[in-house]
Amino acid sequence: MRRLVIYIYQQKQWPNFTWDNEALLPVLSDVRYLQGKLIGKMQFLGFDLQNEALLKTLTQEALKTSEIEGESLNLQQIRSSVARKLGIEIVGLVPSNRNVEGVVEMLLDATQNYQSTLSRERLFGWHSALFPTGSSGLFKIITGDWRDDAKGSMQVVSGVVGKEKIHYQAPKASVINSEMNQFLFWLNAKSSVDPVLKAGIAHLWFISIHPFDDGNGRIARAITDSQLADSDGTFQRFYSMSAQIQKQRQEYYNILEQTQKGDMDITNWLNWFLNCLRGAINLSNQELESTINKHNFWNKNASNINNERQKFVLSILLDGFKGKINTSKWAKLTNCSSDTALRDIQDLVKKGILIKKDKGGRSTAYELIMINDEC
Repeated sequence: MRRLVIYIYQQKQWPNFTWDNEALLPVLSDVRYLQGKLIGKMQFLGFDLQNEALLKTLTQEALKTSEIEGESLNLQQIRSSVARKLGIEIVGLVPSNRNVEGVVEMLLDATQNYQSTLSRERLFGWHSALFPTGSSGLFKIITGDWRDDAKGSMQVVSGVVGKEKIHYQAPKASVINSEMNQFLFWLNAKSSVDPVLKAGIAHLWFISIHPFDDGNGRIARAITDSQLADSDGTFQRFYSMSAQIQKQRQEYYNILEQTQKGDMDITNWLNWFLNCLRGAINLSNQELESTINKHNFWNKNASNINNERQKFVLSILLDGFKGKINTSKWAKLTNCSSDTALRDIQDLVKKGILIKKDKGGRSTAYELIMINDEC
């Protein structure tokens, strides 16, 4: 006999969520400290480095929020779209298709205008931007309006046809308007709830209502980004929540399902959300150090690099090339002879840019000398 599932919105107390502040305080305090440290570090960077970090973060956010839903967008198109819309000058701009433009427009509106009221009209605009043709894949959907359930209940399912597993069934379409009115009133009102916790609550609340035919996950994460921008006090985004969620994608779906089939105590969800956010900020800190190191490296060494082969391989090494470089790898990467590769490498060794690590003829390995290594 199948057990009757009671979803969170069917609880009598809905949507009066509860959580254990004391249990969440340690990780919330850590997240707040890391946020402040990252924003403070960014404020001391030059304009160009800030723009580079912002461009990278927003590109990753657009790419990963789509990947979570199984949609693969072109990285260069996203990067070009973000750069054009923010007025950042980069090399190699390419045209972007409408799907890319829509995701970028939504994210920029969510984060650049985080202090603006989130209305149903803004949400409808985001939804229309995500689905510019009025279709999701091969299927026509309602765009720029709430779903109507004409094709049946809105369900989150997995598995093959005939053996589907229902992970979640959303509220009926007839209650969406009132549910969203309540959600938006709460979201736009001043609150004593910490803004980071509010971001986690908003994510869960919106995605539990599931008001659209499609795109609910991407819009939930855009709302999260907007709330996190508010918690940072800046429209500049230097960490990507979606990139971290993508890394923990199965955990994300599991904790959502558990919470949506649970009671009104959402402590476990908020704990997961905070830990995921901490991971996103820590990752951003690592990438920031890499960005600063590359910037310092080129400032010091750019005038000493003689040819395009050297620039190309050094760029690869700076981007985290796994292992050491030797003449055979150099020759393969640049499509040159081993003798030419050896001359390129020896030239960089003489200039103090590469250092020999292991002896062994043509298999001798070399590593970059970073500025920090010299201290």
